[in-house]
Amino acid sequence: MPMWFTRKWDSKGIQSFRKAVLLLFMLSLAGCATFQSSDTFRDTNMDFGSIRTVEVLPFANLSRDNAAGDRARDVFITELLSTGAVYVVPVGEVNRGIVRAGISNPVAPSTEEIVKLGSFIKADAVITGTVKEYGEVRSGSAVGNVISLSLQMMETQTGRVIWSASTTKGGVGVTDRLFGGGGVPMNVITEKAIDELINKLLP
Repeated sequence: MPMWFTRKWDSKGIQSFRKAVLLLFMLSLAGCATFQSSDTFRDTNMDFGSIRTVEVLPFANLSRDNAAGDRARDVFITELLSTGAVYVVPVGEVNRGIVRAGISNPVAPSTEEIVKLGSFIKADAVITGTVKEYGEVRSGSAVGNVISLSLQMMETQTGRVIWSASTTKGGVGVTDRLFGGGGVPMNVITEKAIDELINKLLP
């Protein structure tokens, strides 16, 4: 085979390979299901330094995992306590306060119920949360884990919302689509999501 033909074939082969790799990368990005977002509201008229004791109510769970709300709440309480910035009322005491205040739906208490609950337990603020998504997601044949969580804080004197934030972490990344795998472990992305929310609460 003539040398010029071999060199020409090699050049075209390299160009074709580069085009194929670029196309695969672009398709991976287009079909990628990686999530990372955050939205925050913070009442500028509120002195957050005055908040020393908080109650964390049970989280609403809109995901397919029945235990997602409890898991996310437990991680949030632990992470918030570890900051040392506030005292978090123990879950058992919060549950007793819910019963005493006659709150029928603790995942979505009314303004009046927030005020009543705060007077019973002597807390400065109440935090509620909603787990919107928790668990596996798919993009083509690739699988990953995702959590979507929103929180809000109400001060107990008036029951008004003084802070709220949401975040979504995890999903199927480009690496997962190219090489397979189950994505980032659920406990890791849960901790990342909650750490981000706490950083928004305690800047």
